[in-house]
Amino acid sequence: MEVKSGQNPTAGSAEALAHIKLFAGLSPGDLEEIAHRCQWRVWRKGAPILDRESTDRDIYLVSKGSVRIVNFSLSGREVAFANAGPGDYFGEISAIDGKERSANVVALEECYLASLGPEQFRNLLSEHPSIAVQVLEKLASIVRTCDDRIMDLATLSAYQRVYCEILDLKKQDPVRADSWLIYPLPTQAQIAAKASTTRETVARVLSTLNADGITERKGRTLYIRELDKLEKLADRLSKEEAAAAAE
Repeated sequence: MEVKSGQNPTAGSAEALAHIKLFAGLSPGDLEEIAHRCQWRVWRKGAPILDRESTDRDIYLVSKGSVRIVNFSLSGREVAFANAGPGDYFGEISAIDGKERSANVVALEECYLASLGPEQFRNLLSEHPSIAVQVLEKLASIVRTCDDRIMDLATLSAYQRVYCEILDLKKQDPVRADSWLIYPLPTQAQIAAKASTTRETVARVLSTLNADGITERKGRTLYIRELDKLEKLADRLSKEEAAAAAE
């Protein structure tokens, strides 16, 4: 549920926009002017901020908190696109083309958000070329990400996509040399949403990796003990695994 922005002591000020990546390099005066153009809101954890196909065309700036950008298949399966945290922004596509939203956005935690109408956003693009360049770079990144995702869906099995997602999440173990880990390990549903598969498939993959000694789970940490083996699994499946993954 949305609540009034008065609970945010920095709402409406240049200070609240100073760390927004889109406005990097702007003067305090420019930030103050933009802040006064914004509408400021607080969104509770779990609140739907945008619905796909809604008539809202604003661009949203994340001052505090984080959101998840998702879609849902006809069967109700969640497909996660991205998360946006402090300093990020979202909603620029509808603000530019004036068409319906392409995804749903949900608050992952309490969020302080500023929004600008499409006309105000377009004025910003004209007034500040540096902002326009950043938006173009983000749109180019979205296109590349979509291309990669289409290729993965066309060429990789569900098992391989889960392996690839685990590899994308890994970080160097700060304690043990030549070891990798994932902390905090996302839920099976979250991994499934990113890999475009089912929670049951993720559960089978994690169980098999653990049984084979490739990974080891302790609480919310997943340790990758055999990185080379995991990379080979992501690259190519055996006939038996491919058949099981296709079921």
